[in-house]
Amino acid sequence: MKKVLVAGVFDCLHLGHLDFLRQAKKYGDYLVAVVAKDKTVKKIKGRFPSKNEEERLKELKRANIADEVKLGYSENPYKIIAEVRPDVICFGYDQEIFIRELPKELKKMRLKVKTYRLKPYHPEKYHSSIINKC
Repeated sequence: MKKVLVAGVFDCLHLGHLDFLRQAKKYGDYLVAVVAKDKTVKKIKGRFPSKNEEERLKELKRANIADEVKLGYSENPYKIIAEVRPDVICFGYDQEIFIRELPKELKKMRLKVKTYRLKPYHPEKYHSSIINKC
């Protein structure tokens, strides 16, 4: 079984998020979606998301695209990778956080993981910074 991992804030789940999940699912047999903790979002974006982590987690589960939906870890964002042990990690077209250190972290975990950058879905309409009201 080929496991695919994606991660994100998934605040105010929209068509861009759903397309991202569907694209990622094509890279394997089992999709694990990781929702960023509120503390992590605050640290990265300087603000808390519109919806808290539990609401975002439930909303993503209700979308019924990922085979498994989990909360990430605020103390070590790479810990979830060691736990899930994916074959593939897919990134959104605009994701930059945690990517630079990823090869080094994967090497520490002794994991060989393929990574893919996915295509945007109408980013002029479906981007969380544009759709900032849930």
